Amino acid sequence: MSLVRWNPWGDLGNLMERYARETGIPAAGGHEAVASGDWAPRVDIAETDQEFTIKAEIPEVKKENVKVTVDNGVLSIKGERNQEKEEKGKKFHRIERHYGTFVRSFTVPENVDESKIAAAFKDGMLTLSLPKAKEVKPKATEVKIS
Repeated sequence: MSLVRWNPWGDLGNLMERYARETGIPAAGGHEAVASGDWAPRVDIAETDQEFTIKAEIPEVKKENVKVTVDNGVLSIKGERNQEKEEKGKKFHRIERHYGTFVRSFTVPENVDESKIAAAFKDGMLTLSLPKAKEVKPKATEVKIS
């Protein structure tokens, strides 16, 4: 049996990754492009043979307040959820929901056809469809030797 040196920083990194997964906050050094915002919506990412699907929960956000862009292989979802204004005679006892701007960014896989990405927004759920590009099989080419 060989002696293995313990690295406490490795354990701390694992702890931070688990915390990020549970809270939905992107971990530094993760596969997501880091972007700043007041909060980040939770997402589900699924894959089939034909496409990748990203579903983002953004309740009480108007469609007009959401923007989806793809730039240099990075897909970004940006938007804003405004806080309810205090009304006369209404007193808040607890506010747990997040308000303000949000940004989520993801690296688009190389096999996605970026020109065919589509988005749909219904009942507070943003659904992005990232169709996979048709596989182009490389052709064998004979090179003549002179």
